[in-house]
Amino acid sequence: MFEGDFSAEKSYPVFFWKTKCWAAVVRCLLVALALFFPCTLSAAEGETELIVGIKQAPPFSMKNKEGEWEGISVELWKKIAQDNGFSYKFRESELENLLDNVSTGEHDASVAAITVTGERENLVDFSQPFFLSGLAIAVRENSSNWGRVIKVFFSSGFLRIVLLLSLILLVSGFLVWFFERVKNPEQFGGSPAKGIGHGFWWAAVTMTTVGYGDKAPKTPGGRMVALVWMFASLIIISGFTAAITTALTVGSLDVPIKGVHDLHTIKTGTVSGSTSIQFLTEEYISFQEFGTIEEALQSLQGGRIDAVVYDEPIMRYMTASGGFEDIRVLEHSFKHEYYAIALPPGSPLAEKINRSLLDYTASKRWRLILFKYLNYAF
Repeated sequence: MFEGDFSAEKSYPVFFWKTKCWAAVVRCLLVALALFFPCTLSAAEGETELIVGIKQAPPFSMKNKEGEWEGISVELWKKIAQDNGFSYKFRESELENLLDNVSTGEHDASVAAITVTGERENLVDFSQPFFLSGLAIAVRENSSNWGRVIKVFFSSGFLRIVLLLSLILLVSGFLVWFFERVKNPEQFGGSPAKGIGHGFWWAAVTMTTVGYGDKAPKTPGGRMVALVWMFASLIIISGFTAAITTALTVGSLDVPIKGVHDLHTIKTGTVSGSTSIQFLTEEYISFQEFGTIEEALQSLQGGRIDAVVYDEPIMRYMTASGGFEDIRVLEHSFKHEYYAIALPPGSPLAEKINRSLLDYTASKRWRLILFKYLNYAF
């Protein structure tokens, strides 16, 4: 009994030592887990995929043949994402949705050719500007061809002139017939329709000074009508000639547009939701809205409008890249504005984005990108 107790006391230190070892192991595991889990959470947070709104706005954002996004703004964003380890995906939207989705936080950012304005600043925050843009006017190249001249003869304006002249001839012919139908039946007799037709013919040859002499009024009333008609014809034929000349000139040549002041008297188009709408409204210039700049330029090319007001670099890129060869952009731009990245109000990404943006836009690589897409040096 004594010996057994002594053995138990002798083995107790060994048991205690083993217990301490296991406790140390457990503590090490707990410390390792405590260190591991924060890192894991941080990694998960860093891998959160950002939603970046985008729209077609060549050469700042556009899809290539493979359906991938490229352009000035896209390359800028890719560099920012690379510098900061952002994981992201693009989501295509219309311009209005780009700003609305950013303001509500549905998008983490929006990149394209987004102009900074005070009104938009009330909805979203903007990064530092990365490009100075401006509005410009696109017009058709001046040209003259028989197709447009022929088109004038079937225009509503020309047809109205012809209809009005025919009505005047008909009234004059009726008055001559009315006075001559009884005493001059050999020239203006017959049925009313036939007699008025003779009067119409007489009025036409008298007005044009052809004067075949096959018909002439003989009654005092008829001759009074003829006298008044001869003097009136001089005025009418002069006005008619001037109207036809003007219609042919305007129809065969494009409207000579030199600047903003010419937009008040022509048909102007622009893109829905763009800052050019605000400018045209402030200048009291009527305009037609189109869903995209492509639609606006196509309408200009087809002669349905006379000019397009929109962002200068975008229109220059589209006219230079083909498809709109007979359209040119006027040299002088106006209402200069800045492009920037739209961010949700108070975005935690703003500082990182601005730091990368400012570094990149000051680099030689950025100037090469601008030259690549816009074909001129900065």
